[in-house]
Amino acid sequence: MRLPTDAEIRALHVKHAPTEEAFELVHTHCQIVCAIALRLADRAGLGVDAELVRAGSLLHDIGVYPLYGEDGRLDHAGYVRHGILGHELLRAEGLPEILCRFCSHHTGVGISREDVLRQGLPLPPRDYLAESAEEELVMFADKFHSKTDPPRFVTAGAYAAHVRRYGGDKAEAFASMCAAFGVPDLRPLAAAYGHEIV
Repeated sequence: MRLPTDAEIRALHVKHAPTEEAFELVHTHCQIVCAIALRLADRAGLGVDAELVRAGSLLHDIGVYPLYGEDGRLDHAGYVRHGILGHELLRAEGLPEILCRFCSHHTGVGISREDVLRQGLPLPPRDYLAESAEEELVMFADKFHSKTDPPRFVTAGAYAAHVRRYGGDKAEAFASMCAAFGVPDLRPLAAAYGHEIV
């Protein structure tokens, strides 16, 4: 299977981003998640497919673009849909299912069918859980950077406190990922991008 190059992925972001600002925010976030995921994989000797992690990281949030309205504002209420929107977008672009899944299976620490039904989420009722080590690594790396205004890096402790609001099982899932992958040193990336660590 041929995976898209960084340049081809960047071109997809440019094609679908509604504004330059949206492109900068989302594409930069994807680059940061890629850097975190690859550093974790390298450090931990995980034996994952690094090229698949690279492509999946760089594409995982492309579904944010359709959530921008005509006024340039992001639909925060519908944000949980960005994963399935990205999956559909990449499928329409002819990308393989293995890449499309990075979009629909990275939100939070995974969304189960039960979560969808219990919380009344605007998603088709099914599981959106990471199944491969590559998917889980991208999901995990994504937790350490936020596209807030301004964008910022998130410590493991801060994310653990955040995810605990969604249930003890979610906090346990994050703790398990921390144990499996290790916690990244965010300081070099924070310095390189000029984003604070919270």
